[in-house]
Amino acid sequence: MEVDPFIFRFSIFILSIFVGYYVVWSVTPSLHTPLMSVTNAISSVIIVGAIIAALASSSNDIFEMSNIFGFLAIILAAINIFGGFLVTQRMLQMYKKKKKDKK
Repeated sequence: MEVDPFIFRFSIFILSIFVGYYVVWSVTPSLHTPLMSVTNAISSVIIVGAIIAALASSSNDIFEMSNIFGFLAIILAAINIFGGFLVTQRMLQMYKKKKKDKK
């Protein structure tokens, strides 16, 4: 019995959603900043792959599915990287010593 490749890949995708959810929500708060930095690094690799997917086309049609999904992946990964840097900066600001006013 052979399994349809779409069903096989879709089941892996669904399982990765559950694993990712439980991994991220079980992280202690002290590790969120390093985790965010790793997420930014992974998103930068995703952007490289998304650019390749967006530019890879067997025909001259710019509205192929790979182009659309590649462009969507670029947008979502860019939002993730930008948001990750904002969150990291805010968390690092929490650990800085506050300046005392001298009067």
